[in-house]
This record gives sequence, C-alpha cells and structure tokens, in this order.
Amino acid sequence: MSLRQRSQGLAAAVIVCVATPVAWSADTADSSVMYRCPGNDYKNTISAKEAERLGCRKIEGAPVTIMQMTKPRSGNAVPPTSAGSGAKVDPVAQRARDSDARRILEDELKTEEDRLATMQKDFNNGQPERQGDEKNFQKYLDRVSEMRASIARKQSDIAALRREIQKLPPPAQ
Repeated sequence: MSLRQRSQGLAAAVIVCVATPVAWSADTADSSVMYRCPGNDYKNTISAKEAERLGCRKIEGAPVTIMQMTKPRSGNAVPPTSAGSGAKVDPVAQRARDSDARRILEDELKTEEDRLATMQKDFNNGQPERQGDEKNFQKYLDRVSEMRASIARKQSDIAALRREIQKLPPPAQ
C-alpha cells in the first residue's frame, strides 16, 4: 500500500467521521423542536406537518421546562383549618393553654435575667478581667465589645419576653 493510498483512505475516514455527526444532528434537530399548540399544550413528539394541521406554532431558542404534576393523596388528607373558620376552643382549655404559655414564658424570662446578671457581673462595668491569652490588647478590646453586644442582645431578648407576657390575658385567680 503506497503513501498516496493511505492518505486517501485516511481522508475518506475523516470525511465519514466528520459527516456522520452532522447528519445525526440534522436528524435529531427535528425531534428536539418544540411546538406550542392551541389550548396551551407544548408538544415535541409531533411532526412539522401534524403541528401545522393542529395549528401549532414552532418555538425556537427558548428553553422549555415541563414538570409533571402528581395527584394529591386521598384518604388521610387533613382539611386545612384557620382561626376564622368558626371553630371555637373550649374556654377552660384556652385558659389552660394561656396559663401554660405564661408559665413557660415566665420561666424563660427568669433564666434569661439570671444569665444577664452573670454577664453583667463578668463585664464589670466595661472593665472585665483580662484572660491569660489576651496579651495582645486588641484581643481584650474585641472580647469587651463582644460582651457588650451580647449584653445588648440579652436585654433585647428579655424585653421581647416581657412584651409576650403582656399580650397574654391576666392569670386566673
């Protein structure tokens, strides 16, 4: 086999390899065309003639996402309820709930006030004791500013708890 015959064979193989994907992509281009049909239907499984017969428009260049909806479960579905649905809670049960809520909020308020007192004691009016790893003064200042910020957050939390307690009806006596 001469060099010329090899190069011709190689050229033919290259042409076959290059031409095959082009022909394949031309065939698949028609199957990836999306049509929008009357009634807001999107179809990609129909031919161009069938789309024309149905009055569908060809959609080009726009990405289309189709999501299949699932059927809702039946049997153990719970109907949604709202506060305005007319269902009333027994007054005794409501008082018990309010009492429990008040007790929980008051316990949380006491806990948060105790934590605030501890934080303020450690803060020492802006002059907390230096710790062993704070040889750099900037580390000390950073810790002081973090303490100041956490005390402010704690005070804000306590104020919010007090507002929530104020919203509850007075305790039954």
